Amino acid sequence: MSSVVRHLTFDCHDAYRLGSFWATVLDGSLSEDDRPGDPEALVEAPGSALLFVNVTDAKTVKNRVHLDLQPQDRTRDEEVERILALGATLVADHRTPEGLGWVTLADPEGNEFCVERSAAERAR
Repeated sequence: MSSVVRHLTFDCHDAYRLGSFWATVLDGSLSEDDRPGDPEALVEAPGSALLFVNVTDAKTVKNRVHLDLQPQDRTRDEEVERILALGATLVADHRTPEGLGWVTLADPEGNEFCVERSAAERAR
């Protein structure tokens, strides 16, 4: 048997804070033993697990790997607005007048991620 990806790991300055942000974005939850000030936090959500680990290094360049989110029960634009309200920032807007494209956002520590169109929007 080959290896499987257990979770994606993010270096960060505040694992609990960033884990809480992503748990809300993904409608997941932090591990029940995670607490503020812990050096790591695990988010488990449908279809994914993200681990946040405190490091002292600052983020200085663009991510080499990033998440692409696809809303399940709302449109891309509704999801972008929801995530912005949770504390994300707009990095780049790649939406087209025809309704295609995606939006690049950054989480509270600057990690970029994209919000794509939902499956329902792609089916049109």
